[in-house]
Amino acid sequence: MIKMVRRLLSVEKHKPRFMAVDFIKYIGPGLIVTVGFIDPGNWASNLEAGSTYGYALLFTITLSTIMLIILQHNAAHLGIVTGYCLSEAATVYIKPYLSKIVLITAMMAAISTAMAEILGAAIALNMLFKIPIKFGSLIILIMIMWMLFTNSYKKLEKWIIGFVSIIGISFIIELALVNVDWGMAIKNWVMPSFPKGSMPIIMSVIGAVVMPHNLFLHSEIIQSRQWNLKDEHIIEKQLKYEFTDTLLSMGIGFLINSSMILIAANTFFNNNIDVTDLSQAGQMLRPLLGEGAAVIFAVALLFSGISSTITAGMASGSIFAGIYNEPYDINDSHTKIGVGLSLIFAFLIIFFISDPFKGLIYSQMFLSMQLPITVFLQIYLTSSKRVMGKYSNGTFSKFILVGIAIIITMLNIFLLLSV
Repeated sequence: MIKMVRRLLSVEKHKPRFMAVDFIKYIGPGLIVTVGFIDPGNWASNLEAGSTYGYALLFTITLSTIMLIILQHNAAHLGIVTGYCLSEAATVYIKPYLSKIVLITAMMAAISTAMAEILGAAIALNMLFKIPIKFGSLIILIMIMWMLFTNSYKKLEKWIIGFVSIIGISFIIELALVNVDWGMAIKNWVMPSFPKGSMPIIMSVIGAVVMPHNLFLHSEIIQSRQWNLKDEHIIEKQLKYEFTDTLLSMGIGFLINSSMILIAANTFFNNNIDVTDLSQAGQMLRPLLGEGAAVIFAVALLFSGISSTITAGMASGSIFAGIYNEPYDINDSHTKIGVGLSLIFAFLIIFFISDPFKGLIYSQMFLSMQLPITVFLQIYLTSSKRVMGKYSNGTFSKFILVGIAIIITMLNIFLLLSV
């Protein structure tokens, strides 16, 4: 009896450590998704928000991140419970003609996303090395194709986590160079404000954070680890740790996006300087914060573009393979075609864009048109007992998810009407 008590006490004593070790195994999917909403399109929206309205629109980062956490958490649950990504589930559980229409629009959105990411990285190369945008885009295309076709998922995960770390460190350094009014920042994170003429920017920021390809991607990478779906204990553990991973990762994205607005507010808004493109922002940082700040800005933009292009390519491969009821597998022909088509088409579109900054804005506009389709598809699947069994959305979850879907739809309609 004494030995049994000692054994139980020993287990309890070491349990937190084992839980921490277990959690480390689950870290990764959330961080990969985080890359998608710190992409060059977000940079354009956040810099415009900060340079035009100062701290006033910080609440949009809070609101969009809350919506993102709920939606990404819901998408991840689909992958954990069913073993299908969002694209596969649509193919299996929805009528063929309807699923193909939805997934083709999702593929088009992924191409639009990839275009913005390649373009952003090319702008960074131009800022750092004066490489022409189109030639820089070709360099980025070749680099990303090499990384996606020659590296396994686990290797890519490490690359992307490294890129996110570099971006985060870059903005910490940038923040250290400006005098932030933290009291005012905290107030505007939690208190909504709608300055005159700000609605298009508010909707642009929110639309740039919640992106359709990220929902497909999260449902794919969370189940690509091939856990035993017949063991309910493993499913329950995944569901628990997934939320922690998602919350932590989206929190990092929240801090990086907030940093962009804070830097723009203190650097440009306080000096009455309008910013109309990313390269202009980098150039303006030189006289205001010094040569080092502009270089850090460009380096962060470069790694943001590279990492988000990787995730856009992975999402495209997942969507295209899902049309054929197959998971993402870079060694499979359908995945390769999906990745290749998205990146090559995205690259070709850049040759028809005369204004890179407008190209980023137009890409966000197309995403805004497709996003409600993906969100309602996800809600339908995760609310179905036929799909999710006992893990289907409850009444309260449905209410929250449908509410978010309606808000996103209305915001994107207003955004399109305001352009």
